[in-house]
Amino acid sequence: MEQKEHGFRSRWGVILASVGSAVGMANVWGFPNKLGSNGGGAFLLVYLFFIFVFSYVGLPAEFAIGRRAKTGTLGSYENAWKTRGARAGKAGGLLAWLPLAGSMCIAIGYAVIVSYILKALFDSLTGTLMSVETGAWFESFSLSTYSVVPFHIIVVIGTLLTLLLGAKSIEKTNKIMMPAFFIIFVILAIRVAMLPDVLEGYRFLLIPRWEALKDPMVWIWAMGQAFFSLSITGSGMIVYGAYLDDHEDVVSIARHTAFFDTIAALVATLVIIPACFSYGVDVGAGPSLLFVTLPTILQDVPFGQCFAVILYIAMIFAGISSLQNMFEAVAESLLHRFPKLGRKVTLGILCLICLGAGLNMEAIFQWGPWMDLVSIYIIPIGATLGSISWFWIMKKDDLMAEINKGSSVRRGDGWYRTGRYLYVPFAIILCCVALFMKVAF
Repeated sequence: MEQKEHGFRSRWGVILASVGSAVGMANVWGFPNKLGSNGGGAFLLVYLFFIFVFSYVGLPAEFAIGRRAKTGTLGSYENAWKTRGARAGKAGGLLAWLPLAGSMCIAIGYAVIVSYILKALFDSLTGTLMSVETGAWFESFSLSTYSVVPFHIIVVIGTLLTLLLGAKSIEKTNKIMMPAFFIIFVILAIRVAMLPDVLEGYRFLLIPRWEALKDPMVWIWAMGQAFFSLSITGSGMIVYGAYLDDHEDVVSIARHTAFFDTIAALVATLVIIPACFSYGVDVGAGPSLLFVTLPTILQDVPFGQCFAVILYIAMIFAGISSLQNMFEAVAESLLHRFPKLGRKVTLGILCLICLGAGLNMEAIFQWGPWMDLVSIYIIPIGATLGSISWFWIMKKDDLMAEINKGSSVRRGDGWYRTGRYLYVPFAIILCCVALFMKVAF
C-alpha cells in the first residue's frame, strides 16, 4: 500500500511519464538532423536496432534497480553494489553522485533552452514572430546575457511546482502533456504534407542510402541517438522505477516507452524534413531549426501564427516533461539521503541552484559549451557507470529476481547476456567516442 501511495497510480501513468522524460529536443532537432546527415532510411534502420537492444535490457534494468531499492540514484547504486558487501555498497553510493550531478547539470542548461521556447511561444501569441526577420529575432536574445530572465524563472518554478506531490503530480501532468504533444505534431505533419515539393523530403527520409552503412560513424550516431533518447543515463529513469508497483513488468513498460519515444521522433521528422525540403533549408541547423528555420516557413503559410503557437506549446510540453525527470531524480535522492529537508525545501534548493547558475548562461555561447561539457563528459561516464553497475557489479540473481518480478514471461540467461555482452560494450564505446573524439550525442 505504501508503494501505491507514493508511486505511480497506473501503468499508463508510468509509461507516459517515462515517455515524457525521453521525448525532448533530441527528438525534434537531434533525430531529424542525424537522420538527414547519416543516410536517411539506412540510419533509421540502424537506429531501430539499437532502440530494440536498449529498450530490451538497458531501460528495464534502470527501472528494476530503482524499484528494488525503492529510491532514486544514490540509494539504488548503493543497493546494487551492496550485493557484493557493505563496503562495496558505500563505494557505489559515492560513485552515484556523478550520474546524479549529470542530471542536475543537464537540467540547468536544458531550462535555458525551454526558456527560449517559451519566449517563442509568447512572441507567436502576440504575433511578433510572424512579422520579424527570424534570424535577427533569434540573435536578439540568443547572443545576449540575461535576455530571457522572466521566461527562465517561469520555466524553472513552473516545473518544480509540478513536482510538489512527487509521482502523483508527475503522472497527472504527463497524462495531459504527452497526448497533447502527439496530437499537435500529427496536426503539424498533416499541414506540412500540404506544402509544395515535399515528396523529395519523404523520399530522403524513407529510402535508405545503403552505402552510408559502410561508415562506422553512422552506426555510432545511431547508437548514441537511441541511447540518450531513451534517457538511459544511469540516473533519471531509476527514480521512475522507484515509483513502480511490484506487479508491473519492467521490460514491457520499457518496450512501450521506446515505442512511443520512437513514434515521437518519427512524427517530428515528418514535420521537419519535408518542411525543410519544401523550402530548401538545412535540416541540420540544430537549435536555429526551431527558432529561425521553422518560424520562417510558418510566416509563409496560411494560418502560420496558429501553427507556430501549437508547435511551441508542444515543445514546451516536451521540455517540461524532460525537466521533471531531471529535477525529480535529484530531489528524490536528496530526500532519501537527507529526509529532514522535506520536499518543499529540497525543491527550493534546486530552484536556487538552477536559476543561480542558469541565469548567468542565457546566451547561446554560454549554455552551448556548458551542455557540450555535460554531454561529452559527465553523462556518458554516468551512463557507462550505471550499465557496469547493473550487469557486472550487482549479483546476477538479485538483478534477475527484480527483472522477473511482475512479469508473465521469465527472462533468463539470454536477457542477462544481452545486457552484459552487448549493452555494456555499447555504452563503453559511446563513452570512449564522447571522451576521445569530443562528440556530444
